[in-house]
Amino acid sequence: MSRVFPRIGRRRALQGAAAGFVAFGLLLWWLLPLGDAPPSGTITFSTGTKAGVYQEYGRLLRAELDKDMPNLNVRLLTSDGSQENVARVATGKADFTITAADAVQTYTGPGAARLRGVARLYDDYVQLVVPRDSDVRSVADLKGKRVAIGLPHSGVRLIANRVLKAADIDAKKDITPMADGIDTGPDRLKRGEIDAFFWSGGLPTAGLERLSADYAFRFVPIGTDIVAKLHDQGGASRYYRATNMPESAYPVVQNGATVATIAVSNLLMTRKDMDPRLTEWVTRTVLKSRDGIGAHVHSAQLVDVRTAIYTDPLALHDGARRYYRSVKP
Repeated sequence: MSRVFPRIGRRRALQGAAAGFVAFGLLLWWLLPLGDAPPSGTITFSTGTKAGVYQEYGRLLRAELDKDMPNLNVRLLTSDGSQENVARVATGKADFTITAADAVQTYTGPGAARLRGVARLYDDYVQLVVPRDSDVRSVADLKGKRVAIGLPHSGVRLIANRVLKAADIDAKKDITPMADGIDTGPDRLKRGEIDAFFWSGGLPTAGLERLSADYAFRFVPIGTDIVAKLHDQGGASRYYRATNMPESAYPVVQNGATVATIAVSNLLMTRKDMDPRLTEWVTRTVLKSRDGIGAHVHSAQLVDVRTAIYTDPLALHDGARRYYRSVKP
C-alpha cells in the first residue's frame, strides 16, 4: 500500500500543474492585447474647430496612434464641436470623438443607444470673455449686448444658452446672438464687432492665449447662483459643476486671481459596434500618451487611469473595459 500513495501524489501534482498552466494561459489571453499584430485599417476621428483644444488634442493623438499602430490610418474631421461630434459617431460618420458629457446626455437622435464611452479625459471650463474696459460684470449684464454664443452644433452653444436662461436672459430677444466660436470670436472682439463671447474648453485654450498676447480682456465670473439655477433646469444640466478657473490658466489676464465658473467633463467615445481589439489599443494609447500630449495640451495631463473609467452617461465599450481590467491593481 505504501507504493500507491506516491503514484497518486505524482498524478495529482501533474494534474495540478496542467490546471495551473491552463489558468495561466487564460490569464495571459485576458490581459494581453488581442492578437500579436497591431490593428490596421482606417478610422475617422471628429475633433473640433481649428483653434480649439479638441482639434489640437486629436492631431497629437493621431501621431501617438501612428506610433503604436503604424498601419492604422486616422482621418481627422474638423467640426463645430460637441453636439456635431456626438451626432457623427452615432450615425456612423465618425468612429471616435471627444465630446462633453452634457452634449451626450442631450442627444436623442438616431443611434443614441449605440454610443459607448472609451475614457473620461479632462474638464472643459466655461470662459465668458469681454474687453477689459467693458461694463459687463455679470452674466445678467449681457442684456442688450452682441454676444457670440458658439457655432450652431457646438457644445459652447448648448452651455451658453443654458447659462443665459439661468440669468433670465432670452438668447433670441435680450441679446444679439452671434454664431462665433474660438476660431473667429477673439478677432471679432478685438475689432469691436461683438461685446462678449462664450467659450468652453480645456485650460488653457491656445486661441485665448494668443489673444492675451496683444489684447486686454478679462473673464466674467459665473457664480454659484447661476450653477444652482442650471441644476434646477434638470436633465443634462446635472453634469455642470461649480468651480474656479485657476490663476495659472491665463496669468497675464488673471493677475493671480481665480475666476468663478462652471466645468463639465469631456469624454472620448465611440460606438458599440466598434472592434473591441481596436478600441482596446486606442484606449491604451490614450492613457500611455498622457504626458507626451500633455506637454503640448496642458489639460491632457489630467487624464488618469483611475478616473478615465467613469464615462457617465455612457456605458464603457467592451474593448475599453478590457483595457481597464488589465491594468487594475
